[in-house]
Formats: sequence, C-alpha cells, structure tokens
Amino acid sequence: MIGDARILYKPCGCDQRSFDAEGVNAVADRGYKQPMDRTQLLFKTLVECYIRDGQPVGSRYLLEMTSLPLSPATVRNVMAQLEEKGLLAAPHTSAGRVPTQQGYRLFVDRLLTTEAVNEETVKVISEELSSAQSPGELVQKASACLAELSRHAGLVMVPRRDLVDLRHIEFVRLDERRVLAIVVCANGDVQNQLIHTERPFGEAELEQAGNYLNHHFAGKNLGEITRGLLCGLRDDQRQLDHLLRGTVTLAERAFAPKPTGDYVLSGEANLVRLAETGGVDRLQELFQAFTAKRDILHLLDRCQQSEGVEIYIGAESGYAPFGDLTLVTAPYGANGRVLGRLAVIGPTRMAYQRVIPLVEVTANILSRALSSS
Repeated sequence: MIGDARILYKPCGCDQRSFDAEGVNAVADRGYKQPMDRTQLLFKTLVECYIRDGQPVGSRYLLEMTSLPLSPATVRNVMAQLEEKGLLAAPHTSAGRVPTQQGYRLFVDRLLTTEAVNEETVKVISEELSSAQSPGELVQKASACLAELSRHAGLVMVPRRDLVDLRHIEFVRLDERRVLAIVVCANGDVQNQLIHTERPFGEAELEQAGNYLNHHFAGKNLGEITRGLLCGLRDDQRQLDHLLRGTVTLAERAFAPKPTGDYVLSGEANLVRLAETGGVDRLQELFQAFTAKRDILHLLDRCQQSEGVEIYIGAESGYAPFGDLTLVTAPYGANGRVLGRLAVIGPTRMAYQRVIPLVEVTANILSRALSSS
C-alpha cells in the first residue's frame, strides 16, 4: 500500500551525539524500557506538544502528558540539560521550553514516528492528478494538492527541458537572423524558443534542418540530441556538409536549458501566519524570494540526485529567507528517470509525521501519472 511505504530521508547536519554524556541518555536505544530513556520520552513529547499547540511546554504539563513517576523538579532538571545542549530554548522568562533548530533535527532524524497516508488521501491525490490533460497541468495539480493537504506551501519543479523526449521539431524563419523553434515533446508539451543566429538561414535550409532532426533524433531526449550533434561535428568535422553545420547551430540553441528553470508554487497564503512571529517585513522578504526563484531552484538542484525524501530545517538550507522554515522535498520522474523535485514549505513547527509521508506519496503518484502519460 502506498501509504505504508518506508520513508527515506537524508539527515542534514544533525549532531548524533546530542543526547550522550552527563547522564543524558543516548537516542540510539529506541525503547523506553530503561530508566534513563525518560530523557528521550520527555524530549519527544515536548516537541510533539509544541508542534501541536504552538505554546512553550512547562515541566508540569510535560509530566502530565508522559505519566512518568518523576517529580516536577526532576523534569525541570532534564529540560535544563537539554537546553544546555542546544536542543531546547526558553523564549520567555517562564519555565516553558520550545525546541531549537538543532532539536527539531534530532527529533526528525531519530525520534519521529511517521503516520501512514490514509487511503482516502491517496485517492484524492490520484483522482486529482488523473484529471490533468497535460504534464504541465499535472505539475500544477500536484502543487495544489501538496498545499491543500499539508496546509503549507506546495512547490513542484517544472521538468527539466533536456530530459524530455522529442516528438517533432520545426523551425520558422521570422527574419534574417531570428528563428522560432517549435518543439513538440513526447509528453505532449509544446515549447517555443526564439533563436538569434549569427548568419541568415533560408526557409529551405530550416526545413532541411527540421527534417534531419526529426528523422535521426525523434524519441531521444533533448540533451542527448545536442550532445549527439556536437560529438558528430567534432568527430567528423571535415566531412559534414553545410546543412549539418547549420542544424547543429539551430539545435544547440533550441534545446539549450533555460538559465534558471522554473517551478509551480501553490498555497503561498498558508505562510501568512509567519507574519505573526516574523513581522510584515519577514513575510515580504519570503515572497520576494519566491519571485526571484533562482536561490530556491538552486536549493532543489542540490538534492536533485537523491532517491528519497530530504528535509532542510531552518538555516540548513543555506538560504536566508528560510531561516525559520522547513523544506520537505522528494524527487519525481517518469520511466525510471528523475525529472525534478516537489516540496512542502512550512514553519519549522510543522507536523513532520504527516507532511513527510504526504510528500513522498505525492511524488510517487505524480511519477506514475507522468509515466503513463
């Protein structure tokens, strides 16, 4: 069942020794049977309570939630130890504690129990994506599903152009040094690329170039076509005629990747709540970052080759506007080939146990939909 799939993700900067030393129990021992395991249980419960309620957690409330046979003073002592290790912080003068970025990382990597995505949610995503009429619409609907179901922002990278297979290409002469390349992809997308050329191309020459590419390279992805033409030019340069030289020039520019790529973002309004803690300036900075796109795409490209879910908490992204946000991302593809990544962006105080499997399941369903299309 999809919802029971094993969740794989890459730890990003967790100090695995955070619970070790000075009487604070190691997390590696998973059960809560030994007396020292009370630290794990107290910490895990505190993080879960803060994620659920959004309020600093005090020792008495924590003791009530865990039902451990301890005194409030003992619980306060454990919380103080965790604070010294940088896992908890006291935002006010009260005794309540909240998890830090380091605390969230340890919780996600070693204590989190994920929830299986229920069949009804899987059905909703599958039916929504099955109604899409094109790969572009699939990406749009996947982004909207992530935003609605996670109640955060959903982001899906548009598939890379150089990984899309060619069905047909046509070159249209606009004037002496401008050519419009119309690329029809095997997935049904139609991409138009304006080409500025160093020399004039006649209509007959453009038709011959299109015929050559359609005959020799239909069914290959755009990156393979460019590499094949350029290798052919280098290996047999003296024997290539004028037509093929022109075809190489046109193809190289028609199939060149766009400089920044693109993505589809949904649910930006779900991040408005961040203004409550970060102020209006903080919110404006975030939306400007979404508009700029470049840094977000660079962040997603960093984990492009990963096979599973990756989680970036706060400053781990290396991207200033994400200082108090978490990015949960997973790859999607078609026919065994990774085409891009999708993600949920939300506050560090997100329901990780629910969002992580949601991201993975959505990536799996999108991949199947793209493969079948």
